Amino acid sequence: MRYELYYWPSIQGRGEYVRLALEEAGADYVDVARQRGVPAMMRMMEEGAAPPFAPPFLKAGKFVIGQTANILFYLGARHALAPTTEAGRLWLHQLQLTITDFVLEAHDTHHPLGPSLYYEDQKAEAKKRTREFWKERVPKYLGYFECLSAKNRGTWVTGRKVTYVDLSLFQLVAGLRYAFPRRMKAFEAKIPKLCELHDRVAARPKIAAYLASDRRIPFNEDGIFRHYKALDV
Repeated sequence: MRYELYYWPSIQGRGEYVRLALEEAGADYVDVARQRGVPAMMRMMEEGAAPPFAPPFLKAGKFVIGQTANILFYLGARHALAPTTEAGRLWLHQLQLTITDFVLEAHDTHHPLGPSLYYEDQKAEAKKRTREFWKERVPKYLGYFECLSAKNRGTWVTGRKVTYVDLSLFQLVAGLRYAFPRRMKAFEAKIPKLCELHDRVAARPKIAAYLASDRRIPFNEDGIFRHYKALDV
């Protein structure tokens, strides 16, 4: 089956977590808006009895599946990127939902008053939010995943097999390194297991090929992880 991924064509954003899973799975997929344009994506949002609320969403045969964690839950079971037991799949989904919460908090460092305003309109609030983010939120979230990695005797967070959560944690580390290189460099000594996980994911053959290709959209100041020098102090 050829999947159709619908997401904005110029940013990694939330769609990148799905792209990483599709690439690791070696799945046949088309990144619709990048190849056919945004209007093709918008038309899909108006079709069917259960249209998605917003990108990303995935067309898989007769199914149209929205929300990043929901898409990954679907793909994980079908491409050996999730445990085979129901309990294991639910645990993995729970971890992905926690990652989703953290991604929103990372976004809100530069848009604490809301996405309808420009960053330039909320600089003071962004500085305050970023200080709190690094003082309280980053240690809480990444500390949680660091503890899981340390407790597990396997190579990956939940065991001996890579899952979509490992791919998502790779993206978190990569995104924070881009957005906050100074802060992240100082913090990485506290999360050695996650940094090692990042490197293992990056070295996987299909992921390495993807990262070196033009399919991987570079980080930029329109996505979730944005580098503003004033916030990285």
